Amino acid sequence: MKGRNMTRWRDPAKDPRQQPKSNLITAEGAARLRAVLDHLSRVKRPAISAKVGEAAAQGDRSENADYTYNKKELNRVIARIGYLTKRLDELQIVDRLPADTSKVFFGAYVDLEDEGGEQIHLRIVGHDEIDTKKRWISIDAPMAKALLGKEVDDDITVLTPNGETFYTVTAIRYPGMKSPST
Repeated sequence: MKGRNMTRWRDPAKDPRQQPKSNLITAEGAARLRAVLDHLSRVKRPAISAKVGEAAAQGDRSENADYTYNKKELNRVIARIGYLTKRLDELQIVDRLPADTSKVFFGAYVDLEDEGGEQIHLRIVGHDEIDTKKRWISIDAPMAKALLGKEVDDDITVLTPNGETFYTVTAIRYPGMKSPST
């Protein structure tokens, strides 16, 4: 039995995708999500609605590709607006520094050194803010879980596809801090 919706079976108890995601987000991340929601609601949705109206006015909708495409796009935008509205209500905004800024907590920028001496710079953020280009990782990621509560010069071990990898925390800083704690 083949089909595009067929996937391999995964045990729900062991599937990492079934684990609940944290609802934490930075103040900047929440502002970005609100800006996207505002753009979709005030700019994109009315523009696409106008296109759908123009295409519908041309007559037969069953053979009107412009109408079909824009209607699907409008439905995608409406679904995204609904998702963002619901998600923003669920999120807990973390907008202050932790009491102990010498340890790794949510929102921290962390500098690591691996066994080979290579430097890695990360930031621990919420699930909705992940950015691989900036090296912002989710607080739910194994690396972030290993880092939470660590201090400078602490060692961590992370299980990767290539086996265990060892890192040393070399610096911790938070947004708004003058210099990293080293």
